[in-house]
Formats: sequence, structure tokens, C-alpha cells
Amino acid sequence: MRNRILQQLPLVESAIKHEHARELQQITALLGGRSEILGLLHADLVRGLRDPKAGRKGMMSADQVLKVLVIKQMNGFSYRVLAYHLEDSRTYRAFCGFGIADDIPSASTLQRDVKMIRPETLEAINRVMIGIASDKKIENGRKVRVDCTVVESNIHHPTDSTLLEDGVRVLCRLTQGAVKSFGATVSDHRRRARKRALGILNAKRNKARVKLYRDLLKITRKTVGDAERVADELTHAAPTDWITAAAITAELRRFIPLVRRVIDQAERRVLKGETVPSAEKLVSIFEPHADVIVKDRRETYFGHKVVLTGGASGLLTDLVVEKGNPADSILAEKMIARQKEIYGRAPRQAAFDGGFASRDNLKKIKAHGVQDVAFHKKRGLKVADMAKSTWVYKRLRDFRAGIEGMISFLKRCFGLGRCDWRGFESFKAYAWSSVLAANLLLMARRMIV
Repeated sequence: MRNRILQQLPLVESAIKHEHARELQQITALLGGRSEILGLLHADLVRGLRDPKAGRKGMMSADQVLKVLVIKQMNGFSYRVLAYHLEDSRTYRAFCGFGIADDIPSASTLQRDVKMIRPETLEAINRVMIGIASDKKIENGRKVRVDCTVVESNIHHPTDSTLLEDGVRVLCRLTQGAVKSFGATVSDHRRRARKRALGILNAKRNKARVKLYRDLLKITRKTVGDAERVADELTHAAPTDWITAAAITAELRRFIPLVRRVIDQAERRVLKGETVPSAEKLVSIFEPHADVIVKDRRETYFGHKVVLTGGASGLLTDLVVEKGNPADSILAEKMIARQKEIYGRAPRQAAFDGGFASRDNLKKIKAHGVQDVAFHKKRGLKVADMAKSTWVYKRLRDFRAGIEGMISFLKRCFGLGRCDWRGFESFKAYAWSSVLAANLLLMARRMIV
């Protein structure tokens, strides 16, 4: 018993015998220190630095940042929870390359490094992995299926009153910061704006609602005027306070035009009775890039339309985040052209949802070299024009349904249903990180079998 107590502990913990641990080991083997991937990641991590070799040594390597991102998306962790599990789990520590004596980066450091990765980099890494899947005969891209879905932005349901209140709240928060730091003179209208917004929500008659809207608009205009005056005053701040003043001014300059847009659309809709086109609507001052997406003429979403291409193996070979709400019918040929770019050849067979169907699309897709095409709804097209036989058409139509399960898998397990990263570029990076994490897990499972 004494000899056992005095036995020296190993410096490296042994791997646990669990299915998930084996999956992570296979992902490590897939990534395997590939220079093309590490080069892309390193270029992003040092972007904007005057001298990447100067200063304090970074907390994480390029390989570690990618693996941390995979763990985050695979489990839907927040950065605080991610930091905890990296500290607590020996499997995750080993996967991300943290030794027993290594300090785990803080949540803010994890967030900073992960957000440095651009969406173009994640797309390029995914293409590298698709190439590996082709070499390992997991996915050859000869048979693909395409469909659209909506990824929501992390915003509350927009109404004119709540958007106006958001504008007052944010601008007043910034101007009150200027009051504390520089002694600016400005009123705080947040409480009054909140009362008017609640009154609008609970108003039973339109006449009373319009009256409250007029006062809320008056408050918002006054707040915008105060914000513009404070921004002008801060440009003359003392040199010792210049950094703080510049930060507040930059935020004010960013939000003021957005709040003006909210005022304009509220006046048009509420006071003038106009219908504002979806393309002109601002649904959030925090995520101004978010689009209004009406799906199947039933449900309205606020985010972006995403087009996904999947293969027979279940891997997602491509993803495009669209601006606006383009019709599915104008996206089919583009996705096939992108498949040619990825594989160097067109797929032999392609299946689409009914929204993509049109005679012009069929002609363009066939011109790329696709032999058999199936649209879920024919929309006047003949089976003989789409596929070599009815049997092939029915098989492809049934094959198309599988991408619904792939989209559900991404939304349930990899957080693709709602993006909680701010900004359009971060939105695209979030979508690509979900797809990349899913592909790595699926490839790892295929290799274990």
C-alpha cells in the first residue's frame, strides 16, 4: 500500500475508452497538422498585427483555436461554459493540445481568438476536408442534393415601438457615459421611452396607440439630437481623454443613422399608413444586416437564407449565406457551378426542392454536365427531360428528402438554428463553423466504422 502511494504519477493522462473520445481522436488524425489548414488559420490570427513576432507569446496555436471552435459548435457551449469544460475534461484538454500543467485560456481569450477566424478561411478548410473525404472514399460528390433553410439572428421580435425604445436606450446609455466621463449635459429619456413602449403594447384602441407612438417618436428624435450634439462635443476632448471620447463617439456615429432609419419607418408605417417593403426594413439596430424571410407564406423569420448542398454520405459539401430573400429558382444553377469548382467536375445526379424547379434552371444545370436532375415538384417539366427514366427520377426525389434530416441535424446539434455572433461576417463564420464541425464528426464516425 505504501509503495502504491509513493508511485510517481504519469505526466500524460491516458485516453479514456469512450465512443466520443475515439471520435475526437479520429478528428485529430484527420486534421493531422496539415500545413494548408494551419497556414490559413495562422494568417487570420496574426491579421492586423504590426509585428506578429513581437509582444507576449499567444495563448493558443492555430491548431488549438480550430479544435476549440469544433468543441464549442459540437456542444453548443457559451465561451464561459467552454472554458469550464476545457479546464474540467481531460478528453477535451487532450484533444485541444493542452497539457496537464498548461493554463486554460479565459473565456474572453477564447472568444477573441475564435472570432478572428474569417468565414472564407472556414470555407477553405471545409473544402480541404471534402477533398480528404474524397480521397478516403467517404464522399465523391457524384450525387448531390440542394435545399434552403433560414438561420435566425439573435434578436427579439421587432416591432416599431421596441425598435424605437432600443434606439433611445442605447443612445442614452452612451450619452450618460459621456456625462460621467466628461461632464456633458444631456437628459436621460430611457424611463419615459420604456413606459410609452409598454403603453403601446397594452393599448386597446388604435387612437390611443397612435398618440403614444407620437410621443415615443418625439422622445427618440430628441435623443438623436442630444446624441449628435454630444458626439460633436467629444471631438474637442482633451488629449488625455481622447481614447475614451473616441470610443463613445464611434459608437454614437454607428447607432445614430440606424435609429434615424427606425424613426423613418415608424413614421411611414404608423402615422402615414404606408407599407414599407421588406428589403427596406430595419429589424434590429444591433444586427442591421438581418433580413425579413417569409417562409412558405406562413412563418416570418429574421436572419438570413442559407443554401446547403449535401452528398450521399451525409456530408455538407457547400454552403452559401444569401443577402435578402432571393427566390430559390435563381439559386440552383449557382450551387451546381460551385460544385464544379469544388470537385473540378459537375455531379452526375442532382436533386432539388420544388422551389428550384423551372425549365430554364433545368437547361442550365444540364449544360454543366449533370445527367439526371430531379425537382421535388415537376412544375410542368417532363420526367423524360429531367432523368433517364421514371425509376431514376423517383430515386432522386426520395434521395432529396435526406437533406431535410441533415439540416435538422445541424440545427439540433450544431446550433445552426440561431446565430448568436454579431455582424454579417460573424454570421457567415458561425454558419460555416457549424457545417465544418458536423462534417468532421461525420467523417470521424465513418473512419471508426
